Amino acid sequence: MSDIDSAGNRLILFHQTATKAVADKEPTMLDRGMPPTQTAPAISAEVFRTVLGHLPTGVTIVTAYGETGPVGMAMNSVTSVSLDPPLILVCPARSSSTWPDLRKSGRFCVNVMADHHEQTCRQFAGRMADRFRDVSWHRRVGGPGIDDAVAWIDVQIEEEHDAGDHTIVVARVLDIEARTDSAPLVFFQGKYGRFAA
Repeated sequence: MSDIDSAGNRLILFHQTATKAVADKEPTMLDRGMPPTQTAPAISAEVFRTVLGHLPTGVTIVTAYGETGPVGMAMNSVTSVSLDPPLILVCPARSSSTWPDLRKSGRFCVNVMADHHEQTCRQFAGRMADRFRDVSWHRRVGGPGIDDAVAWIDVQIEEEHDAGDHTIVVARVLDIEARTDSAPLVFFQGKYGRFAA
């Protein structure tokens, strides 16, 4: 499906209207205008991924001190939750083979990656055995701090909640630090990029 914007550019629009049964219940604010017996759209994984890919995100590498050495994984499902107390959340996939190793330590470091870290992020997103190969890092209270990152957030795990095919992990911030002389790496529509003000 496509449309033309005011500048004459062709816009590709994603819209899906398959149906899925909705259980009988009292209408909520989200249901206004939709009787309880009406069906709600069922969204395919492909359309969901494509549309949500239009939301630019930062890119992080979450690290911890494992039983046999440092462990880490790339993750872009990270956000702040609360100022008082200072809380963030991360959302690892339930199928992740790395998250159980990170979780065992009870603490981890969220490294907010800089715009020159694309290859490092690809390394941590892959399945290689030694993701820290040729990666310089320094010790932090939560886990390895990757050198030249934009920011480091050291946290302690507070709660975990199952959410579909991911886990929502709420963590309390123990220490935090940022640089002012570098720009972040950005992920948008399945590609890495740079932020331009």
